[in-house]
Amino acid sequence: MTTRINVDVTRASRTLQRAGWAAVGLALCVIVLGAFTRLADAGLGCPDWPGCYGFVSVPEHPDELMLAGQRYPDSPVEQAKAWAEMIHRYAAATLGLVIIGLTIACARQAAAARARRIYALATGVVILQGLFGMWTVTLKLWPQVVTAHLFGGLLTLTLLVLGARRLNPRLKLMRPDQVDALRPWRVPVVIAAVVLAMQIFLGAWTSTNYAALTCTDLPSCNGDWSEPLDFGEGFHLTQTIGPNYLGGELHHGARAAIHMSHRAGAVLTLLVLGVLFLGLLRTGVRTVKGWAAAGLGLLALQVSLGLANVAFLLPLPVAVAHNGVAALLVIIMVCVADRVWRAKELQL
Repeated sequence: MTTRINVDVTRASRTLQRAGWAAVGLALCVIVLGAFTRLADAGLGCPDWPGCYGFVSVPEHPDELMLAGQRYPDSPVEQAKAWAEMIHRYAAATLGLVIIGLTIACARQAAAARARRIYALATGVVILQGLFGMWTVTLKLWPQVVTAHLFGGLLTLTLLVLGARRLNPRLKLMRPDQVDALRPWRVPVVIAAVVLAMQIFLGAWTSTNYAALTCTDLPSCNGDWSEPLDFGEGFHLTQTIGPNYLGGELHHGARAAIHMSHRAGAVLTLLVLGVLFLGLLRTGVRTVKGWAAAGLGLLALQVSLGLANVAFLLPLPVAVAHNGVAALLVIIMVCVADRVWRAKELQL
């Protein structure tokens, strides 16, 4: 009887762990869908929230389209953009329900005690994300709100990765010499995480202020190193420009300052994360080496995508992939940081 109970508990733990990683995958999809919606200029594809022109779904029938036109005469229905927005909302709502389900499941299962607080916090963050999603529409793509919405998505992803790792009952333990090898990397991991977060902010700020196409050559801005850069206006984080921010309203010098800051941040991120991952490859800890190798590959891919965005004038698939790889780098950094900082706890 005891054996049967233990088997059932083990199965339940494995099922919960799979659900945890499935939530990570869904969160990644939501982030990519959000990037597509933003980059396709579909952020206001539905001028209201949570519905679309007052409907649960995108209006398609003639009578629905007529009613939508009456309700929002200044926002004609563009079904492709409206569907992009609504699919993103549906996916985000599904993710929210999944996170709430994981929180409840962890509260009911003793083996998931280590993950309870993480999923409870994720539930709070995803509720806040819903509010940011609403404000993104009601405040007409105000860049501060859109950027915060992106960071909320990445914070949700971070918490879900940590939660899934805490649900793993068979996380591989390490020998004392491996723990010693990882100890010097605790501070560098934190520094690298901060640098990555700053670069993601610069990327988000570039996108939400429509500055990605301001400089269209490399390495200078439009072939001129003396291009005027207005950092004060570009990074004026309390700006309240315009009733509708679709397309952006900053002048050229401000957008150029944002764009070139993102480029400089990319160089710094490449150096800091590259040094970190190369150093972790030499630690001899197999799991960390695997994450570090994957991180180096993603760094190379991310740089290539960034260069392609400039060279080919921001093609939509490349720009969306650039956002997706940034999210994958976040996953890598979370796994590496979790392993390095928990090394002592996981010692044999």
